[in-house]
Amino acid sequence: MNEAVIATEVALEVKNSDIFYGDFKAVLNLSMAYHHREITALIGPSGCGKSTLLRSLNRMNDLIPGTKITGEYLFQGKNIYDSDVDPVQVRRWIGMVFQKPNPFPKTIYENVAWGARINGYQGDLEELVVTSIQRVALWDEVKDKLHKPALALSGGQQQRLCIARTIAVKPEIVLMDEPTSALDPISTAKIEDLLDELKKTYTIIIVTHNMQQAGRVSDKAAFMLNGVLEEFGPTDQIFFNPKNPKTEAYISGRFG
Repeated sequence: MNEAVIATEVALEVKNSDIFYGDFKAVLNLSMAYHHREITALIGPSGCGKSTLLRSLNRMNDLIPGTKITGEYLFQGKNIYDSDVDPVQVRRWIGMVFQKPNPFPKTIYENVAWGARINGYQGDLEELVVTSIQRVALWDEVKDKLHKPALALSGGQQQRLCIARTIAVKPEIVLMDEPTSALDPISTAKIEDLLDELKKTYTIIIVTHNMQQAGRVSDKAAFMLNGVLEEFGPTDQIFFNPKNPKTEAYISGRFG
């Protein structure tokens, strides 16, 4: 397929979604589309609903008691919340990297191999592990330590290992919830460089409180406030020519 065509296709679309925690409505009537091979940054003050939205995109909110989600979440033409859809399968299609690195208490090799193995991967597992580690620019640092504990790695290395673990199961979309907030500036820069490379293959949706980071890494930005999607568009427009006064106030630091 022509790459220019792929780049314009919708990878995941949310239509008219409300998200409730009990009686509290955390996200209100939200609709937006995420496109192939783009990075979308979800920005806004704490408590605005961006992490709730992110978790809804691969049904992680199913694990929170009292959560109710309405609307449609269309992936490859199918609503991922339909009763005949397996949420575990959804999380293979749409992987997630969390704020704090969370490697398994296993070896570096087994961390990357684990997901592919439990999903019945039939290919060359060693090649998959090596390729996944190479893709996150970690190979030179761990190639002689593959059978050492992953928990012995630095925080930044652990986070790149978690990204390798996520892409090893070959998802279509990768979600990231503040993936660099616990990291030092050097590790953060490595992750940001990695994102630019990964978007050549994956759709990436990232929550970040770092406005400079959102400006550096994303193609599109979505500003949320009090559960409402206030503005969504190309990152340059959101940052330099916002249409919504609330967006301008947030970007300029007047609140948040």
